[in-house]
Order: sequence, then C-alpha cells, then structure tokens
Amino acid sequence: MTNPQPNNPLHGITLEKVVTSLVEYYGWEELGERISIRCFNDNPSVKSSLKFLRKTPWARAKVEALFISIQNSVWKK
Repeated sequence: MTNPQPNNPLHGITLEKVVTSLVEYYGWEELGERISIRCFNDNPSVKSSLKFLRKTPWARAKVEALFISIQNSVWKK
C-alpha cells in the first residue's frame, strides 16, 4: 500500500521526466552551465544522465531542486 505524500513536490514524477523537462526548458548547454556535471556537458543524453544521477545523490539533489524551482515559478505565473 502506498502512502500519499502531499508535501513531496516530486511525488509521482520520474527522474526521466525531471531530466527531460529540464532539457526542454533550458537545453543541454544551459543546463550544463547551471549544474556543472559531465553528463550534461560532454556528449549529453537522457540515458547517460539518468545512469549518473541514479548513482550520485548530490547531483540528483541539485537536478531535483532546479526542477522544483522551475515548477514553482511556472505555477506562480
């Protein structure tokens, strides 16, 4: 049984959706400038980014925080 998570802004959103949304919003180049990690700057792809982010908690936290900030700014408009 799953518990509802009303205070978790990422509940129900996959990491793939997060990365894809950020790439659509910023593009790889600007995303790599905002979060300087190799998977965004050197031959970027969603697949390689997902592989890296799933193994690297600090990088995943930065990506998720950027996604949440975008979601918050979109909702305020």
